[in-house]
Amino acid sequence: MSGTSTGLDYSHYVCFPDDGKRHEIMDGEHYVNPAPSTYHQTVSRRIQFELYSQIELQQLGQVFDAPVDLQLGNHNIVQPDIVVILAEHQHIITPTKIKGIPDLIIEILSPSSIEIDQVLKRRLYESAGVPEYWIVDPFEHAITQLVRGSHGSYESTMRHRQIETSILPSVSLDLSRVW
Repeated sequence: MSGTSTGLDYSHYVCFPDDGKRHEIMDGEHYVNPAPSTYHQTVSRRIQFELYSQIELQQLGQVFDAPVDLQLGNHNIVQPDIVVILAEHQHIITPTKIKGIPDLIIEILSPSSIEIDQVLKRRLYESAGVPEYWIVDPFEHAITQLVRGSHGSYESTMRHRQIETSILPSVSLDLSRVW
């Protein structure tokens, strides 16, 4: 999270229109993206199903899909495609939003979100202390897995066939079931 102390916050966020677009605030700035494509949603659903089966059904945590509000700070409210919160961190789930640092965030690239997901959100999630962040490229059939290293910065690995979470090594996805 940046040290921004001015700009838009959650009180502004709740006033954004319910227009089918994705509204987010990062470092106090308002960002808007169109609704995702059907292919994007298919990939999202498949990843969510795999994680739901291995995490929620095993009572290890919860898996949320968009739209869900994630408040990382006063001036950082985003709507990731998928958010995973392990059982020991369930206290960050409120009736209206997730308020705090989740264990895993997944963003699926769309033509309109590439720079936001790969640069702005990567920087935001890394500085907020999110332990693991996946950037899913549905067109290249690859996932960039970013895991927080011992110095607090992300270490990156490209995955094409299978991905195993760092937060729960028992959880893995066969990517041939996603594409």
